[in-house]
Amino acid sequence: MTSFRRLAPFVLGLSLGAAVGPTVYRAAQAQRLMLFGMRQPLWRYPADLRLTAEDVEFPSQDGVTLRGWFIHRVNDDGTPAPAVVFVHGWPWNRCGNRAGATVLPDHTVDFLEPASALSNAGFHVLLFDLRNHGLSDASPPVTFGVHEARDVIGAVTMLRTRKDVDGARIGLIGYSMGANAALRAAPDCAPIRSIVAVQPTSANVFAPNAARDVLGPAGPTLIRMGGLIHRAFGAPPFAAIAPAAWTPRLQDTDVLYIQGAGDRWGSLADVEAMAANTPRARPVIVAPSSERYGGYLYVVEHQAEIIAFFRETLGGESG
Repeated sequence: MTSFRRLAPFVLGLSLGAAVGPTVYRAAQAQRLMLFGMRQPLWRYPADLRLTAEDVEFPSQDGVTLRGWFIHRVNDDGTPAPAVVFVHGWPWNRCGNRAGATVLPDHTVDFLEPASALSNAGFHVLLFDLRNHGLSDASPPVTFGVHEARDVIGAVTMLRTRKDVDGARIGLIGYSMGANAALRAAPDCAPIRSIVAVQPTSANVFAPNAARDVLGPAGPTLIRMGGLIHRAFGAPPFAAIAPAAWTPRLQDTDVLYIQGAGDRWGSLADVEAMAANTPRARPVIVAPSSERYGGYLYVVEHQAEIIAFFRETLGGESG
């Protein structure tokens, strides 16, 4: 079994290579990302924005070692204050995403700019690497929010050990896989007062759409084969990665959903179904976009709106 797990992505490529050549190369690379994640290097640091930060290391709910940065609010005097946790997408890291790092068509998405804005607004901010990404430990496969939810629970648990964090006033902001993880984790580490969920997606929607866009007409067939390998590594079936089934548990959490209008990988209907099942969902924000990454950029381009949401739901420095 161990040998199969190591060779599976390459076997997929060899078995179809003669027929579809470059397409299979891209498929094999995408399969590897599905199984093992990505070690994008850290490409920006809090000091670049003159933020006061410390390196942190903590366990996930199931014991995987995670690493990140705790960014202090501006003028931190040590009294308890609210905190916002960023949960990155696949295959990103705590900085966000650096364009051109993988075979996936993408753009740079910077977390440190909105983190700086939140720090200046009086919030502590935690940026951390999910398992299989950045500098955190490996625990394959990537599960697009299911196992990663355990990392979110670990992050919130760590924050609640800190005397400078008000453990009753924690919010989450997640992107794609990270949004899935935030939605799944929040009821199990309550109270989480609020979540900004940027383009969460059901795997049954995302996988064939992204495969068709990246790999062409053969994409959906290849991703079905890839799904079998994914499950052989212990991942849940795509049908079980479905945030709309999780969101009814968010009884005490305000959720702001953001979805790009032109997203070719996710869908507005999928996100609207999640919102319809969320007891305290705000109206879904439909961001102008022509592809997946346009929706991700909404937070950077509308920082004041995001800060206002967290001020309303988490309160100011004195609650």
